[in-house]
Amino acid sequence: MSKHKLTEAFQAVQNKDKKAFVPYIMAGDGGLAALKDQLLYLQEIGVTAAEIGIPFSDPVADGPVIQEAGKRALAHGVTLRGVLDYLAAHKEAITIPIILMTYLNPVIQYGAESFAEDSHKAGVSGVIIPDMPLEEEVEVSEALKKNDLALIRLVTLTSPEERVAKITDGAEGFIYAVTVKGTTGVRTSYQDDVASYLQRIKAKSPVPVLAGFGVSSKEQAEELSRHCDGVIVGSKIVELFHKGQREEIKQLFPHAAVSAN
Repeated sequence: MSKHKLTEAFQAVQNKDKKAFVPYIMAGDGGLAALKDQLLYLQEIGVTAAEIGIPFSDPVADGPVIQEAGKRALAHGVTLRGVLDYLAAHKEAITIPIILMTYLNPVIQYGAESFAEDSHKAGVSGVIIPDMPLEEEVEVSEALKKNDLALIRLVTLTSPEERVAKITDGAEGFIYAVTVKGTTGVRTSYQDDVASYLQRIKAKSPVPVLAGFGVSSKEQAEELSRHCDGVIVGSKIVELFHKGQREEIKQLFPHAAVSAN
């Protein structure tokens, strides 16, 4: 697999006049053996791609639900290397694009070159490193590029215009548009300016723009995706898998083929 697989997945969604739906799951929540079952289920219900979180002891971007899932995974002894080995062993069965979400420290500890090579071998298409600023990308971007992996950048509500322009310039895979100020987690509402914020990013971005952080209902997914190319849903998915209510994940899809603004 490669970053081209991710591009093709988004193109397929757009060709159907639909919006992308990318669930986030914590690798190893319930033990590493649960990961394949979760991915196969998501694949079966038709998600665009899957974002897999790597448990980390200092998850600065994660809200309480994902933090707790990370603690459960760490208690099972889950590591970045273990996740990549596991994905490599099961990659024939997983046909949806896989995006890894990890913090910079585990990547540096692993070694950027080895991390990129092993991610490629594991069938990963893209990588999100939320605590790595644009200015420090060079530490890993060359290794990822060499292994045909997309480095997915984040834009926040507080990013000034010139910053947004820098982030979108040369963006790969998709832009992760953070729709709340703060950490991940379920929200009941969004700020009034989120629509214009998403439209501004979309106007500049050469790649799809996906809204994430706080999306916890189909209504929110529908509303946000009116102004961009789709949504990423994290805490709610993690919670539903943890409670054994995975059938409810289908209800979060922004099914309506809404026209882009």
